[in-house]
Amino acid sequence: MAEYVIEGRRIGGIPDLYDQLNRLFMTGEDWQLGASLDALDDLLYGGYGTLAEDDAVRIVWRDAAQSRDALGVAETERWLREKLAQPGRFRSDDLRRQLDDVRAGTGPTYFDRVLEVFEGHPEVVLELR
Repeated sequence: MAEYVIEGRRIGGIPDLYDQLNRLFMTGEDWQLGASLDALDDLLYGGYGTLAEDDAVRIVWRDAAQSRDALGVAETERWLREKLAQPGRFRSDDLRRQLDDVRAGTGPTYFDRVLEVFEGHPEVVLELR
């Protein structure tokens, strides 16, 4: 089983997470993942990057609690506000509801959403440390 390590202490926001993912999985590719949950989902399906040849994968996320904080409410609010600033590209009513839910503590943070993406890929073992 191939093992990869996400260095959670190096994650201070969403761009840093994708920097980590690109460092781990996109070596040898002439392009990089964008900062998108859909891109993460596509990556975990395999077929390109270092995952193209790995049938079984374990990802160890060190200092996950620090990443949970960095990708928490404040970063999630920033991410949702950034999407709201692009009228016509995203459903504003859904984004406003998500923003209200995050602020109320009832909606998922970006970290929670990342974990949900991983849960959709049972062939990828994610270990939070």
